[in-house]
Amino acid sequence: RALLGEIEGTCITRAKFGSVPHEYSTIAGIEESVQEILLNLKEIVLRSNLYGVRDASICVKGPRYITAQDIILPPSVEIVDTAQPIANLTEPIDFCIDLQIKRDRGYQTELRKNYQDGSYPIDAVSMPVRNVNYSIFSCGNGNEKHEILFLEIWTNGSLTPKEALYEASRNLIDLFLPFLHAEEEGASFEENKNRFTPPLFTFQKRLTNLKKNKKGIPLNCI
Repeated sequence: RALLGEIEGTCITRAKFGSVPHEYSTIAGIEESVQEILLNLKEIVLRSNLYGVRDASICVKGPRYITAQDIILPPSVEIVDTAQPIANLTEPIDFCIDLQIKRDRGYQTELRKNYQDGSYPIDAVSMPVRNVNYSIFSCGNGNEKHEILFLEIWTNGSLTPKEALYEASRNLIDLFLPFLHAEEEGASFEENKNRFTPPLFTFQKRLTNLKKNKKGIPLNCI
């Protein structure tokens, strides 16, 4: 679960086409519809260490094929497969798209609605690990038996399986680290408690002292 859902990934989360009424529209001079272009942008795999939202863009002149290589990215972002197709311009037109890039984890969805500025959200799949399989084998003779864990990790190319395993392990350590600190604080409290033991002041002793000082205690009217 830590490998599949707790590792961060970078992807395109929004695209702005300009004056496009809805995502099912077609643009003159482009073979694909707006929805098909959005799906192609969703398939682009990015590699980065950025945090927050970054801007990118595409600005080309047809006729030509548009691929992921045509995306103008910020310095901290890299495209894994530059041959990923985006659209096909069939006429000599100027085509520009403003993109939004974000690093996150898990699967993020947004409600589909028409934006006045021609901006449309893209369902972000920020899960670099595609599949994980594990198996355990026992080996050894007699009383000396060992278990060997085999992990098979498939990624989208934005990080290696070794990097994915390292990041998932680090996330698990960060998850359980507060419990370790709490145990250390509890041990320190017990140690200080043993050093100083407050005197016991039972109810019987308190009652005896109260009777002795009864004459000196003024009575207040209630």
